[in-house]
Amino acid sequence: MEWLAFGMFLVVCLLLMAGYPVALTLAGTALGFALLGTITGTFDPVFLEALPNRLYGIMINETLVAVPLFVFMGIMLERSRIAEQLLDTMAMLFGPLRGGLGISVTLVGMLLAASTGIVGATVVTMGLLSLPTMVRRGYDPALACGTICASGTLGQIIPPSIILVLLGDVLSSAYQQAQLTMGLFSPETVSVGDLFVGALLPGLLLVVLYIIYLIAIAMLRPDACPAIPLAERRAIDRRELARRIGMALIPPLLLIVAVLGSIIGGLATPTEAAAVGAVGAMILAAVRRQFNLERLREVMRGTTEITCMVFFILIGASIFSLVFRGFGGDDAVHEILSNLPGGVFGAVLMVMLVMFLLGFVLDFIEITFVVVPIVGPVLLAMDLHPVWLGIMIAINLQTSFLTPPFGFALFYLRGVAPDTIRTGQIYRGVAPFIVIQLIMLGLLALLPELATWLPGLVYG
Repeated sequence: MEWLAFGMFLVVCLLLMAGYPVALTLAGTALGFALLGTITGTFDPVFLEALPNRLYGIMINETLVAVPLFVFMGIMLERSRIAEQLLDTMAMLFGPLRGGLGISVTLVGMLLAASTGIVGATVVTMGLLSLPTMVRRGYDPALACGTICASGTLGQIIPPSIILVLLGDVLSSAYQQAQLTMGLFSPETVSVGDLFVGALLPGLLLVVLYIIYLIAIAMLRPDACPAIPLAERRAIDRRELARRIGMALIPPLLLIVAVLGSIIGGLATPTEAAAVGAVGAMILAAVRRQFNLERLREVMRGTTEITCMVFFILIGASIFSLVFRGFGGDDAVHEILSNLPGGVFGAVLMVMLVMFLLGFVLDFIEITFVVVPIVGPVLLAMDLHPVWLGIMIAINLQTSFLTPPFGFALFYLRGVAPDTIRTGQIYRGVAPFIVIQLIMLGLLALLPELATWLPGLVYG
């Protein structure tokens, strides 16, 4: 029976690599194996009777309501040309420095990550806006591509990230299940707010490491990242630059502070804060004269499409996990991870490696909904901190999205990069940033307090 569970997982991966839709692949493969198991007497169809309750649980889950609201906020900000103004302003601010444009791209990527939380949108937007500018100003194409891809994937880890919303909901269920397995019948909970606060320090530290790398390149290879010409910098006086900074930087920062501050301060749940962010994004667009009925229709249509995709995948993943459990797959995973050499370290290392490889084939939504419910309860029953585990998973997937040849961020950039940019240059450019990601993972593994200290301080 256990081999059928793992065979089902393998078939899903193969079908996804062949290009079939994710949600239909998950549900269709699971139902096909369930039928096979019923015929051969290795699967009890009673497991599928739990499906209506699961779907109803998805429908009434208030945490997941934050997903369409954060998506709406992100798309509205993307349509309001906030990235373009931020990039121009930051470029003028850091222009006198070698590597200043790369630092600007990194900081704008960080702000967009905190504003939108959508990786694909950030990489595409930054690729369209900054890549031609960086190449035209004499930047090494590989360095430019690597900077854009790395800064674009910060939406995985810097809150309010959609992956942290989904991961928080899944980890909450896994944590309660793990505690019940351990005989704790008054289980503690972990929330999306815990993950948001826990991700702040690792996310900001990652940005700092990116900037340190760019400064090092500017010192060692000045021709790879020249400063903006003096004539262009003189065209704007300091007063005009200060005005531009105020207009471009302060409104999105206020919106980010309003969203995250309301969560951290305990004034609002993530769902309520997401509603604040959605309204704030509309106000920001209106102030910039980018808000009208047609644009609202565009944003609503985009939000509906992304939200439907997320929840359709969630339904398919629910069917898959029920059938996987019916074949005894969860017990097999528990036995395998418990018997690995190295104990807890070996189990975490194996799970992280598997997730890293799956990140080449599956998007973070599928990994969150399919893999985390299987391995999460087992790892959390080993007395791992749920916030630390969640941040490790998020950074691991972020690293996977950067890694050639299948990283999603590389495909996003390749789709919008000029023909003069070779794929090999993109791969070469992201390599140092992958090393930085691995260093960050190592630091987090050695110092779990990077993820757990701030939530403990804020929430006690």
